[in-house]
Amino acid sequence: MRTSSRSRYRHFAPFALITSAALLLTACGSGSDDASGTTANAAAAKADKIPTTDVVSAVPKDAAAAKLLPSGTTSLTVAVSVGGQPPGTTYLDDGKTLTGQDVDFADAVAKVLGIKLKTEQASFEAILPALDSGKYDFGASNFGVTDERRKTIDFVTYINDGQGFATRSDSKLAKVTDLKQLCGLNVATGAGTTFEATLEENKKVCTDAGKKAYSVQTYSESGAIWSSLQQGRSDVVMSTINGLRYAVAQQTGVKFLNEFHRLDVGFAFKKNTKLAPAFQAAVNKLIADGTYDKILKKWGTTGSAIAKSQISPPELKN
Repeated sequence: MRTSSRSRYRHFAPFALITSAALLLTACGSGSDDASGTTANAAAAKADKIPTTDVVSAVPKDAAAAKLLPSGTTSLTVAVSVGGQPPGTTYLDDGKTLTGQDVDFADAVAKVLGIKLKTEQASFEAILPALDSGKYDFGASNFGVTDERRKTIDFVTYINDGQGFATRSDSKLAKVTDLKQLCGLNVATGAGTTFEATLEENKKVCTDAGKKAYSVQTYSESGAIWSSLQQGRSDVVMSTINGLRYAVAQQTGVKFLNEFHRLDVGFAFKKNTKLAPAFQAAVNKLIADGTYDKILKKWGTTGSAIAKSQISPPELKN
């Protein structure tokens, strides 16, 4: 599974430019996902690859959906995790303008409801725990709807994404249909994600089979995940299907393996929120008027379309 240092460097060199740019852009806005002072040109090149078509500003307010908001609601605070990699949330080359599929959907819903949004950045793993305290009104960071999360969080779905795998091009690893295929390997993934939970909960499949357990390596920045893979510290990456497909298209030496488990994705709220019906109506309005399709086409994620929004549906079993 390991490559030679020369091979790893060959794979890593073109990728380093992408990763450095992503981290630099993130640092410009928050002083903190996927840094170098010499990547200005790389940052501009990365930004050129990010779609900038405006598909949200012309969305009109829908009175029927707005009526479903709790009385007096005129603005809400949304928490996002900046991943540095589209279609997830990232920065444009000005270092301050956030963009991404989740941003477009949150902004479009706000337009339908006629409210203002205050956007705050937080690490992915910090957003869900902070909802109950009221620090944020909702989170928009590709949160997969799982039965475990539904115990403490309410969701309003807007796409279907899920879990998948990617690895280096020289890897002999094939389609992952059973986590026992990962036994003895180093698996890189995001901290606080459904991927980490899935991997940790199922480590026993290896030991039960008399094999060495796989090692779960968690990172808060997607750039760190990919450099770990490229440099040979990790053997495989587990992440979102859409994110993996985008990432492998932007760098050499890596390949998408397969979809593993589909999940509905939704805006996240504290349990028993009164905002859910309004958000559901807003998403369904976007689906009906064609804005929904425009957002998906912009980010190349039409395969993640849903027919209608749901409030905290059961976890998909597939």
